[in-house]
Amino acid sequence: MTSPAQLTFAADPAPVAVDQVLAALRRIRIHPAAAEADLYAAISAQLLAAGIPFEREVRLGPRNRIDYLIPGGVGIEVKKGKPNSRTLAEQADRYCRFDQIQALILVVERSVFTHPDRLHGKPVHYLSLNRLWGIAL
Repeated sequence: MTSPAQLTFAADPAPVAVDQVLAALRRIRIHPAAAEADLYAAISAQLLAAGIPFEREVRLGPRNRIDYLIPGGVGIEVKKGKPNSRTLAEQADRYCRFDQIQALILVVERSVFTHPDRLHGKPVHYLSLNRLWGIAL
């Protein structure tokens, strides 16, 4: 799925460092009651503002579609609300098994669990939006 504002990968895009992606995501400020579509729009806008190319809804394998994929293999999975911690942990584990993923960022609205720093040798970063808002839900 491609949106008009999406920056798509060139033939050989330059890898983007995970720290650069995290810095862009940490600038997100969205109302806690915003719709899921608003959250995706805010993430896309921050990535675009930072000049970070991305693809949306990238199929990694059967029944495995990650929300964002950044050149260099940074994957972003977004969860609105308070996702089931077991389901999210299983999804993160599956995604980190794919060669396309070199680092994973889990963006969740509300904190749900303590995650490992690495899965299958790949770094996993956890970004809780309620912490960015300065509130604990």
